[in-house]
Amino acid sequence: MLQIWEYLSKTPKLRLSLFAVLFFLVVSLGDARLRTRSDSTSQEETVETYNKYYNYVDLTGRLKSLAEKYPRVANLSSIGQSVEGRELWVMRITKDPNSDTPGKPKFKYVGNMHGDETVSRQVLVYLVEYLLTKYGEESRITELVNTTDIYIMPSMNPDGFEKSREGDCSGDNGGRNNAKNMDLNRSFPDQYDETRVNPADVPEVMAMIRWIKEKKFVLSGNLHGGSVVASYPFDDSASHQRQGHYSQSEDDSLFRYLALVFSQNHPVMRTGEPNCPEAPEEIFKDGITNGAQWYDVPGGMQDFNYLYGNCLEITMELSCCKYPPSSELHKEWDLNRESLLAYIEKIRIGVRGYVKDAISGTALANVSIVVASIRHNLTTGKYGDYYRLLLPGTYNITAVAPGYIAMAVYSVQVVEGKATELNFTLTPVVNEAAGGIPVTTYSMPSTSDPKLSTTTNSDSTQTRVVPSEDSKNSPPLLPPKHQPIQPKEFRHHNYADMELFLLKYSSEFPSIVHLYKIGRSVEDRELYVMAISDNPTVHEHGEPEFKYIANMHGNEVVGRELLLNLIEYLCRNYGTDPEVTQLVNNTRIHIMPSMNPDGYEVATEGDIKGYKGRNNSNNFDLNRNFPDQFITITEPRQPETIAVMNWLKSIPFILSANLHGGSLVVNYPYDDEKQGLSRYSQSPDDKVFQQVSRAYSQENPLMHNGHPCEDLYQDEYFEDGITNGAKWYNVPGGMQDWNYLNTNCFEVTIELGCVKYPMAKDLPQYWEKNRRALLQFIHQVHSGVKGTVSDMRDGTGIPNATISVEDIDHNITTARTGDYWRLLVPGTYYITASAHGYTLMRTYVTVPEEGVEVLDFRLTRVNSDPNGQSPNGPQPTQNPSEKEFQSLIKDLSLGQGLEQLVKSTATENSFPYRRYKELSGFMRGLTLNFPQITSLRSLGQSVEVRTIWALEISNKPGEAEPSEPKIRFVAGIHGNAPVGTELLLEFAFFLCINYGKNPAITRLINETRIVIVPSINPDGREQAVEKQCTSTQGFTNAHGKDLDTDFFGNASQRVVEAQPETRAMMDLILDKAYTLSVALDGGSLVATYPYDKPVQSVENEGTLKYLASVYANNHPKMHLGDTGCSNNEQMGNTPDGVMRAAERQSHMGSMKDFSMDFGHCPEITVYTGCCLFPPAEQLTPLWAENKKALLSMLVEVHKGVRGVVRDKSGKPIVGAIIVLNGGVRVFTSEGGYFHALLAPGNHNIEAVADGYQQQRQEVVVSSYEAAVSIIIEFDMDNSIFGLPREFVVASAAASMTALVVTACIIWCVCAAKSNRQKDGFHRLRQHRDDYDDEIRLTSMGSKKSLLAHEFQDESESDEETLYANKI
Repeated sequence: MLQIWEYLSKTPKLRLSLFAVLFFLVVSLGDARLRTRSDSTSQEETVETYNKYYNYVDLTGRLKSLAEKYPRVANLSSIGQSVEGRELWVMRITKDPNSDTPGKPKFKYVGNMHGDETVSRQVLVYLVEYLLTKYGEESRITELVNTTDIYIMPSMNPDGFEKSREGDCSGDNGGRNNAKNMDLNRSFPDQYDETRVNPADVPEVMAMIRWIKEKKFVLSGNLHGGSVVASYPFDDSASHQRQGHYSQSEDDSLFRYLALVFSQNHPVMRTGEPNCPEAPEEIFKDGITNGAQWYDVPGGMQDFNYLYGNCLEITMELSCCKYPPSSELHKEWDLNRESLLAYIEKIRIGVRGYVKDAISGTALANVSIVVASIRHNLTTGKYGDYYRLLLPGTYNITAVAPGYIAMAVYSVQVVEGKATELNFTLTPVVNEAAGGIPVTTYSMPSTSDPKLSTTTNSDSTQTRVVPSEDSKNSPPLLPPKHQPIQPKEFRHHNYADMELFLLKYSSEFPSIVHLYKIGRSVEDRELYVMAISDNPTVHEHGEPEFKYIANMHGNEVVGRELLLNLIEYLCRNYGTDPEVTQLVNNTRIHIMPSMNPDGYEVATEGDIKGYKGRNNSNNFDLNRNFPDQFITITEPRQPETIAVMNWLKSIPFILSANLHGGSLVVNYPYDDEKQGLSRYSQSPDDKVFQQVSRAYSQENPLMHNGHPCEDLYQDEYFEDGITNGAKWYNVPGGMQDWNYLNTNCFEVTIELGCVKYPMAKDLPQYWEKNRRALLQFIHQVHSGVKGTVSDMRDGTGIPNATISVEDIDHNITTARTGDYWRLLVPGTYYITASAHGYTLMRTYVTVPEEGVEVLDFRLTRVNSDPNGQSPNGPQPTQNPSEKEFQSLIKDLSLGQGLEQLVKSTATENSFPYRRYKELSGFMRGLTLNFPQITSLRSLGQSVEVRTIWALEISNKPGEAEPSEPKIRFVAGIHGNAPVGTELLLEFAFFLCINYGKNPAITRLINETRIVIVPSINPDGREQAVEKQCTSTQGFTNAHGKDLDTDFFGNASQRVVEAQPETRAMMDLILDKAYTLSVALDGGSLVATYPYDKPVQSVENEGTLKYLASVYANNHPKMHLGDTGCSNNEQMGNTPDGVMRAAERQSHMGSMKDFSMDFGHCPEITVYTGCCLFPPAEQLTPLWAENKKALLSMLVEVHKGVRGVVRDKSGKPIVGAIIVLNGGVRVFTSEGGYFHALLAPGNHNIEAVADGYQQQRQEVVVSSYEAAVSIIIEFDMDNSIFGLPREFVVASAAASMTALVVTACIIWCVCAAKSNRQKDGFHRLRQHRDDYDDEIRLTSMGSKKSLLAHEFQDESESDEETLYANKI
């Protein structure tokens, strides 16, 4: 050994090597000893004794210890904190617990929700340990952990546990509730009642709601104490009966099965006899119970899981004693272990699979999985995966997603034990983009795919280290940071230059750019908009719409140039810059560089704070030209304003900025104040506006300082570079307020610099200071809450559903496919989704600090069965043709459906005014050229013997078709307003020329009876003079009578005989077969509804106003509410372009009122323009304005409610009265048919007919669906004098029988007495001696005694009977 050492000492290299070896051995041995000691210590810590409860500190330590020991399968995290700040610990147990893996369904157990129910807390800790220690040892546990994502929360109420006391079996010592004394199992949103709790009082519940919604669990168990039973949904009912009411869910059989799995594996629970001291009589068959049948629990967690969370949950009561002695814990673990494991294993039953895009293969999230006959859908997770638990059987399953063609798979076999694999691939629907170009819409790739970056920012792009090949010892080199391509040219673009720029980029980047026009300026310049997105021509479901508008004031030009720069930046960097690519792929960005191109052309470069070019060519300030909430804007609405308003109504914009110049600040609503003062005017969404405003100002290096233009306005200061508009200065009629109040869009105004029209050389610095801010502001559209409101029955999106947020008095509505975006600042909110014909739904949601929270609503139809019909009475059957027509009505009612129909049937021909002779020839020509669909008849003649023509357009003209709705179009009641006459003639030609060519027009004509009366007052028309906007010449008929004051139905109201024109129309109206009438007149721009006569209230006013609004909303100007008619004092705003007729001009005897009262047909009057008799060249634009609105009436007449009334034998009942909401009446026609128009919502229908029992039904009317079809079957009226017929008949029969019997008795008695008297006196005469003896004996006794002795009579007299009764 010494020799070896000497040798080593002489060899330095060997000596060094030996030292290294020895050092390694020492360290290794030491480390091994340390590791052994550490493992030994850890082993001692994890030995479970099952004889003590863990308080919060113990529980935390225990769980952390287990997580540290088993990191490959365990991960400990907290989902939130309790009131007192304790963590809500959750142990996740699965293979690779730190990442999400597609294909593993999520399961959870929650314990100790009531703090004093403690067995669950301990049992779940034992379960955690059991799963971890047995993993890799037992194949059952290993498979369970490998294939399931298991989450276990031992204590949801740690504060309550700390207050509880061991041995308290009944909960007398408190601890059940949380630290705010709130019962956590009564604090969740409830389907029947409005569970109202302050979110701050139940942080535990709020954390659970977030967790449930985020994870999309498949199966769950909520562990309690106080009995031994498994309870399943529903936990409460609409009646809230205390006990005994079975509240059945759609998955009732499945819930019963799951509850049985737990109970039948529990030795005590399966007996059904808990024998709890507090309820010894309580028995549960098979150890399970329906929650509400046991006792009513509103606001419970298990129902919330089922209704809102994709998750099936049951509640397990584990022990009679809530907080038993710790000595009982081992027994409780032994009793529950197998049940807990067996229940988790049931997550494998039913059907599972993925849903993907058929074209791109992208996983589709939030797709509804619909199982026929089970009205409870669930949705796919972020990887497109779904897990639908089902019992063995055969099912028809459909995958439904807005924007995709639904895919149905029939006869899916579900077997015992293992889930059936069923994948779906959905094909995107093909829409028609603007201009009629077919476009296939694609869904975006899931941004939650771990392979996709979702938050990459161009300014903070990650880089990776690349080793140098030259020298391994050299420091690592970093590749150059990605730099986005910046705009190259900076100059001022006049109109022609701007137009060429836009056309260039539209041509160069067609896959992401769509250039379109929204209107024209006063000087006929196009108002261009550039849409930039991965699918720029259509609104994609779930993708928010964003817009920038600039150059509203023509001399404020910086915004115009910045937006052109932004177009170049987005186009050039798409596909290379991550931030730009993400924004373009997930947002549709609309950019309008110039709203006032006319003003720009007269503005001058170098203008600092001037006004030249500010206004449009009519010298109106466009930012003072919008309807205002506080004052009436008297200036005429300008074409640029009208174009923008119509644009905003056509696209569901979410966020917008209006770029101005003259200062450096972001200005947010409101822009004016009620009293016109310069003071803070707060909107309901003030916090949101401040947040988005700061998002811009903070990215501008100068703006956020708050001192914008010290050289020009020394005293001006804006904190953080933002300001409330009205606080700065009052701006009535501003665009940003109109956006907020009339659409879903939140808009702010951004002042970009102190100089309005800077020199071209300064433009690069404006881009540099604003480019980050422009992008950051677009990012703000991806904040708040988003989601889809869909029909629980079939998963289709519900358009125009209302999204309301508690304590924020501003609602938004869903887009065509049911998607919505609601901007909100971070926090917790109580949000409600509601829609006509559906039960509203409320829930809590927490908006994160970054990103958007997804919140979907699935609404249930009111009073509907699985087929969507009223459950009362027989239901009409539908053939494929009827379903196809209903689909057409829906398509024409939603989105751009009607607009596309108008564009596809464009007519370019101009047309003149037609006098009576030309009108008659034109109408005859229609019947000669289109005889198969037209029929012309005379209604009568005018004073001067001109024929009043009526043209019917139908596939069977002249034939009665009572099952089809009948609509009447009339015009020319005032001869000096002939525009309506010409519009109806053109409308008739339009319908005829498109019949057989356009499928939609053809089907509408086939399904409708259309009657057109173009000129009621032909004599007055002959007197009228063209280009006379205000002349009354021709206003009356030849007798000087205003025909619209001549319609009286009661003779007592009529002073003189009706005019011949009036009589002709009255006869037509009294036909009573019409569903709707539309009258065209002139002299204003408004739609009016009954009545013209002054009445205090109008029955069914909601429906009448709605019908008028349908016309106005489909007119490009009318719905804006600005009549702009200085000639007739109709100035100012008319809300939505609709008013009650009497408010416009009250008078008696109108055709509209007669139609309502005697024709039982609603009639609206449309005033088509301010000028009564405009020049002929204006007829073509007037036709363009009214074409869509007239077609909308043809669509609307097919809505409401329709049906047939018949008796039990099927015989139709003609003349039955249909009472709508207890007021308005319509009558059944031939065949028992009826049709009534109603506003969207719930309505009561009553049917009355002589000799039949009154019938009632409730119907739900939609704004976009075809008429609800019902069948009303009458029973014979069994009531007489209000009493049941059988009772009255029986009573009458009994009375008659009694009368007959009484009469017979009286007759018999009378007859008997009469015979006895005759017979008695006859005998007395025969026995004179005896008679003498009677005389003699009178003093000794009564005559009656003698007679009684002589002629024995067994009957008693009335007096004797009375006497006997008294005795």
